[in-house]
Amino acid sequence: MIALLLALGSSLAYGCADFLGGLGARRAHVLRTVMIAAPASLAVELLLWPVLGASFSAGALGWGAASGVASAAAFALLYRTLAIGPMNVLSPVTALLSAALPVGVGLLQGERLTAAGLVGLPLALAAVVLISAGHGAASARPSRTALLSALGAGAAIALQLVFLHRAPSDSGVAPLIVGRAVSSAVTLAAATVMHRRLGPERPAYAVSAAAGVLDSVANLLFLLAARSGDLAVVAVITALYPAGTVLLARGVLAERIHRGQAVGLGTAAVAVGLLALT
Repeated sequence: MIALLLALGSSLAYGCADFLGGLGARRAHVLRTVMIAAPASLAVELLLWPVLGASFSAGALGWGAASGVASAAAFALLYRTLAIGPMNVLSPVTALLSAALPVGVGLLQGERLTAAGLVGLPLALAAVVLISAGHGAASARPSRTALLSALGAGAAIALQLVFLHRAPSDSGVAPLIVGRAVSSAVTLAAATVMHRRLGPERPAYAVSAAAGVLDSVANLLFLLAARSGDLAVVAVITALYPAGTVLLARGVLAERIHRGQAVGLGTAAVAVGLLALT
């Protein structure tokens, strides 16, 4: 139950971070938003160091760095996918793969589910797809390049979660610090190379920093959840983060929740209830 609650908290934090990041990207180039969010995220993890401890063993350094590389790759591929579109088709592909791969890894590692879990897990995967899909998804056809980018983004997100899970359980927040440092360095290097394409617009500093803080909180809660529960369950619950984004968009921006998304939200609630019984 503790792992489930932590995973739900991680999902909510990821969803809020994505919502704020999206608002920031409306004002300026997305890389300008990340240039604010990334240092803010790293600062939070450094502040957590004295509280939660950090052991920079070889395993923590290696798996943390690997998660950072995967995180940077996920960002680049998501950005490419967004540029190509259509996102209402490609977003469910990315979300489903980011959930399904860690589930497969967890089951291959010997994790076992109860009867309730065997029903709840596929329901949660279905909910991820329904919530992520936008209006008119069935009528839009992505190109092969766009589909490959979406698949690559989903795989990169999944690898980030798996790599964090593989880090030593006694390493504290060391994997998060290393991973964020690596992903921040890669992202900032990309922003430096592309500085002429970023435009003159100034980023929304407060919104971008808040997105980075929430992303750190989400990573921390996922790490704690994965250390106290099964990766298969934790990963699929965390992958429900689009629900938070959709609900915030509804409350703050008055965006419509389409019928399929509403079904997905209901399905997610049922799935979480079943997974709570595992």
